[in-house]
Amino acid sequence: MRFGAAISLRLAIIVSFLLLAATLDLARAADSVPQTLKSGEILRGRFIQDRRLAGFAKPLRTEGTFVLAPGRGLIWRAVKPFQNTTVITPQGILGQTNGQETMRLPAARMPGLAHLYDVLGGALSGDAAPLEQTFAVRRSEVAGGWQMFLTPLHPDNPTMSQIKSLAVAGHRFVETIEVDKDGGDVDRLSFLDQSVSATPLTADEKSLLGTLNK
Repeated sequence: MRFGAAISLRLAIIVSFLLLAATLDLARAADSVPQTLKSGEILRGRFIQDRRLAGFAKPLRTEGTFVLAPGRGLIWRAVKPFQNTTVITPQGILGQTNGQETMRLPAARMPGLAHLYDVLGGALSGDAAPLEQTFAVRRSEVAGGWQMFLTPLHPDNPTMSQIKSLAVAGHRFVETIEVDKDGGDVDRLSFLDQSVSATPLTADEKSLLGTLNK
């Protein structure tokens, strides 16, 4: 897979990683009860991604599960229509299919990934400044929850260059993210059955998150 194509395919996942963890700042905007991740806690849930490509009538749907561990990374497992796993850590991005590595992108080959981790870390600690240095943020309240509209302040950043805008909504957690991209493509992600627990990562999860260190 070409480097540029790989970045495009994983773009919505990276954005989701960033915004799933930003619940403190997001919820505060609507005076909702925030659910934030503390040290040792893990966020788990399911996702549905509908990708609408310009020129195609029907969206491409992917369903799966995710595990977000602060300071460690994200495990994003697609189960329908095809099974594959994407792992994102501060060291880069890893792709696997049927247990076989199909892609490895070190952070050094992904300009902007380190900055996204700075934003992520700030969001987890309740510091909105890094988020607002990356996006122009417009907040509003809706039906007891909140919604946000974000536009990149630095579209020349390689990681953000494909994004025109993001619409984010939720209550206790981020529930939907819509990514409007150049060329008319739109990714809509829905997050379901989300829960936070202090249950340790499984051996398989630890192994996946540690793979990029090898």
